[in-house]
Amino acid sequence: MNYIVLDLEWNQSSSPEQENKEIPFEIIEIGAVKLDSNKQMIGEFNELIRPSIYNEMHKITRNLIHLQMSELKRGKPFIDVASRFLKWCETDIIFCTWGPLDLTELQRNMAYYRMKSLSDGPLPFLDVQKLFSISCEDGKSRRSLEYAVDFLHIEKDIPFHRAFSDAYYTAKVLALLNPETEKQISFDLFHKPSSRKEEIHVVFDDYAKYISREFPDKQTALKDREVTSTKCYYCHRNLKRKIRWFTPNGKHFYSLSYCEKHGYLKGKIRVRKSGEEGVYIVKTLKFIPDEDVSKIKERQDKARILRKQRRHHGKSS
Repeated sequence: MNYIVLDLEWNQSSSPEQENKEIPFEIIEIGAVKLDSNKQMIGEFNELIRPSIYNEMHKITRNLIHLQMSELKRGKPFIDVASRFLKWCETDIIFCTWGPLDLTELQRNMAYYRMKSLSDGPLPFLDVQKLFSISCEDGKSRRSLEYAVDFLHIEKDIPFHRAFSDAYYTAKVLALLNPETEKQISFDLFHKPSSRKEEIHVVFDDYAKYISREFPDKQTALKDREVTSTKCYYCHRNLKRKIRWFTPNGKHFYSLSYCEKHGYLKGKIRVRKSGEEGVYIVKTLKFIPDEDVSKIKERQDKARILRKQRRHHGKSS
């Protein structure tokens, strides 16, 4: 298997009124590095794309990547460049990016031009930004690429903030990380699971993750048994909840269950928008130490107080 370390630059409308809702970010450059299974560089890809939607450079984009529209107009159309890129990638690959956005925008641009999709459902990839945090820091922080390069004492031999250079540095970072972190796979959700069979169930070293199919609304999703179940991801038993699902804000829901063999299990549900009206669910289950149980109870108490305050405010108004 080869690693395709990808970075994109994109442009956008300078005014909300002129934004194309189908493609708010138009890709203007694709840069990539191909690594073999030993993380040795075996190929490079770097091409500019001629804009067809936004013909003025957004000032933030221009200041960040130092590209002029006159340079971009010498590029090739998106379909030509993307087709060459995908052919260059070949098969038996996994995409790697710094952060979670690039594959979503690549697929959005491909969909706009009616190109064949990279995947019919969620696309697994390596988020090197997340892997750096897991390997070198607390697993929660999200650092800039330049920070990671400095942290790992990687030589800065080309400038940052262009597609190829950022792909190049991302590949350098990936090669120095603990390979065990690659088990922490991420999923690009431009294409959501379309059925129960396609839903994602994955168990990592210290937590489990579930990504649902699309539901018409939040209320329907939260009535689904799979969404609200709290199974032990080690012994696969359905656990009795000590604290039922509650929410402090209407978007995130929490619960606490107990496994006699493995201890207290914290559940977290995130409700994510899918298109104009639908939603999908990302649920994580994680065993926590006994001393953290009180934090869940405190959060539940705060949520209960907030509900009372809202009801009182509603009656008084």
